[in-house]
Amino acid sequence: MSEEKKRFIQEFVPGKQITLSHLIANPNPDMFQKLGIQQAGALGIMTCTPSETVIIAGDLATKAANVSIGFLDRFTGSLVIVGSVSEVDMAMSEINRFLSERLGYTPALITKS
Repeated sequence: MSEEKKRFIQEFVPGKQITLSHLIANPNPDMFQKLGIQQAGALGIMTCTPSETVIIAGDLATKAANVSIGFLDRFTGSLVIVGSVSEVDMAMSEINRFLSERLGYTPALITKS
């Protein structure tokens, strides 16, 4: 008698959360060229689920601080914001605060390098 193999399928069902929130201060200028975005003092990288949340995050960032959007992808939930270190930090803090307090999202600690 042969043993039947069972197959398990695991799915990830994301909740309402900011999954990554990282600030890169004074990145190497080559990074900006490789990313195809304007050079500035800092990059802020965020990912959000559901992915469409990144549209709200981008809007919040530009209203909360003097930053620009380097990249926004509503299909992956990726957001890159560009500006001075303090402005990027302020924008990322406001995104985390608003999504957490107003929309019930799980925020992410802003890590820095």
